Order: sequence, then structure tokens, then C-alpha cells
Amino acid sequence: MTMGFLAMTVTMLVEAVFLGLVSKEALAAITFVFPVMMGLSALTRGIGTGASVVLARAMGAGERGRAMLFATHGLSLVFVFTVVVSALLYGNTSAVFNVIGAEGDVLDEVVSYVRIWCIGFPAFGLATSGMLIMRAFGDASFPGWVMTLGALLQMAIGPFLIFGWIGLPAMGIEGAGWAFVIARTFSFVLSAYWFFVRERVMRFDLSTWAASSREILHVGIPASLANLVQPVSTAVTTYLLAAFGVGIVAGFGVASRIESVIFMTIIGVTSSAAPLVGQNWGAKRHQRVVDTLNLCVRYSFVISCTAAVIMWFGAEYFVALINEDLALRETATTYLYIVPIALGFMGMANLAITTFNALSKPGPALVLSVGQTLFYLAIAMLVRDLYGYVGIFLALGLASVTAGPIGWFWIHRVLRKSRGIDDRSQP
Repeated sequence: MTMGFLAMTVTMLVEAVFLGLVSKEALAAITFVFPVMMGLSALTRGIGTGASVVLARAMGAGERGRAMLFATHGLSLVFVFTVVVSALLYGNTSAVFNVIGAEGDVLDEVVSYVRIWCIGFPAFGLATSGMLIMRAFGDASFPGWVMTLGALLQMAIGPFLIFGWIGLPAMGIEGAGWAFVIARTFSFVLSAYWFFVRERVMRFDLSTWAASSREILHVGIPASLANLVQPVSTAVTTYLLAAFGVGIVAGFGVASRIESVIFMTIIGVTSSAAPLVGQNWGAKRHQRVVDTLNLCVRYSFVISCTAAVIMWFGAEYFVALINEDLALRETATTYLYIVPIALGFMGMANLAITTFNALSKPGPALVLSVGQTLFYLAIAMLVRDLYGYVGIFLALGLASVTAGPIGWFWIHRVLRKSRGIDDRSQP
């Protein structure tokens, strides 16, 4: 799964490189689009998380038939959600992104991209949620390949459509949108093959749909809201930076894409804990849950510290490869000097949220997520006028450094209290 997450984020970075060669406006446009895309993806993943959590616990209890129902009903919820959202966003693209701060030529580029992206969102949502469900059934390999092959296809066809290679029309940012649609449709087809042909885990029974949906959404709705932490933070950051100019917004977009390559590697580690926690908790193997969390957080900090050192020495070089605009380069480099060191703490908070959801305790996950976002907003608004965009980046790092330890000790306290886990298991 880590390989798959890494491939997807490298694809987003490569897309930013291509669009940086098109124009600064195209790069700024994709920066405005990014948090909305990630927010909708987060809501979709929340439904998939709800399905995978109840499914994993059913599998842990030996109830495979019930698990198959959860898989089918979970994917049906994702389908309805993605189709409705795509239709609404397609018809209201300008209004949505104008609120975030996009205007003029940048807004025109945003509209061109998003209306194409909406066509592929249902396939993307079903494939993404399907991969979570595959992992809950115990198959961690196939979803990783689905993510990786889809990402490689998007990278491969992107430049042909964006720049008009081999006689194709040069479509610019619209080409990036069509590359997304084609690649995610391919991922959906691979996922459908796993569910309908290879494993045959789809089981249609409308009589239990309402009851299954309630169980799924009991975890899925809070999980969706918890997943919104990062996209909401990114959207607010983009809005706050819009006042400083297009170059600053584009610089943040470049830096956040580079950072995402690192963070999604951490997400690949922490998200792999969900099915392990759900299955082992359902099977009463409580110590394995604690061991899983300790191992995941160690890997998260190793990745974070390694990335921070690389960024301190190489940020200017990496940014210069994408665009030569001075304001863009200064903004992106500053961000990459500050934020990567906090990613380990961000992974710690994400791991706590994932574990709460896997234990069917969505309340604490939601409180932690919302608390982190509100804390960031308060600090960012206070320091923006004093330190400019640098203060906003510092607020991002401080929010993660604060939320990580709080979530970490909270989840261990809940584990000990719920099942009497020995104090010696505490990290």
C-alpha cells in the first residue's frame, strides 16, 4: 500500500511539474483545486473506512458472509455519494472556487480542469474505497498494484495530452484532467475485476441494506469528517495565501505537492494499521494492536526525519526544477524548510485517528481532527499579519506537533482502559 500511496503522490508532483511548464496560472489553478479534490476524496474514503472497519471486525469474528454484505453496501453508498457530488460540483464550479479565492484567468483554468475531473470522480471514489475494502479482506497486495498502475498510466499519458505530443492537440490543464479520468477509470476496472471475478465477494441483498448502511455510516461519517483535517487546512492555507498573490499560491502548491510525496508514504504506513487493528481487536489479540501502533509510529518518524534533512539541503534545487518564478521559489523553499520536520507528529495524529475508527470509536477521532484544525486556524490568523506567509507555515507545523502527542497518549489510554492492557505496553 505504501508503494501505491507513493506512486499517487509522485503523480501529483509530476503533474505540477508539467503544469509549471505550461504557466504560473495553471500551477496556481491546480493549487486551488487540490484541497477540494482531497476533501471530496477524504469524504469518500471515510465511507470506505466505515465499510472496511465493520467488515474487518466481521472477518475477525469469522462472519465472512456478513463481511461480503458490508462490502457491497459500502460501495453502493460510495457510488451514490460520488455521482451526486460530481453533478453538484460540475454545475457550481465557479462559485465554489471563487469562495476559496480563485479569480480571473486562474479561475478560468480551475473551471476547465474541475469539470473534466468530475467525470472521473465516481470511478476514482469507487476504486479508492474498494482498495480499503480489499485490505479489510486481507489482501494488501492487489490494492497497492491498482494504485500504482493507475498512477503510472496517468504519468505516462499526461504529457501527451498536456503538451500535444505525437500530433495530439495541446490541451494544457484540460489535458491533465483527461489524464486523471482515463487513469482512474482504469483503476476502477481493475478493482471491479477483484470484486466480481477474482474474489467474488459482492453479495446483493437489499433487505439488509439499511441496517448495514447505518453500521457503516456510524464509523464512516465521523471518519469522513476526520479525514477532512488535511484538505480543510490546505484550503484555508490557500485562501490565506491568496491575498499575497498568484506566485505565493503557486509556490505553496509546489511545496505541498513535494511534501505530499513524503506524507503519503507515512499515510501508507499508518493506514495499514486499520485492518490489523480491526481484525486483532475483533479476535481479542489486544497486545498485537499495541505492537502495531508502536511499529507504525517509529516508521513515521524515521521517514519524517530523513525527509526533513533532504529538504534542508535540497529544497531550492527541487523547486527550481518546476518553475523559475522568484516569489514561487522563495515561498516553496520556506515551506519545505519548516513543515517536513512536523510530518512525524502528523503521522502520529493520523495513526490515532485511524485506530479510533478501527475500534468503532469515531467520536475521539473526530474531536482530535476538529481540534487540530481549529487550533491551526486560530494560530494562523494571529500570526499572518505579523509574519506573513511564513507565519502561516509555522502555524501548520505547530498544530501537528501539538496534535500528535495528544492523540498518541489518548489512544493508548483508551486501549488500556477498554481492555485492561498492562501499563508496560505504553510507549
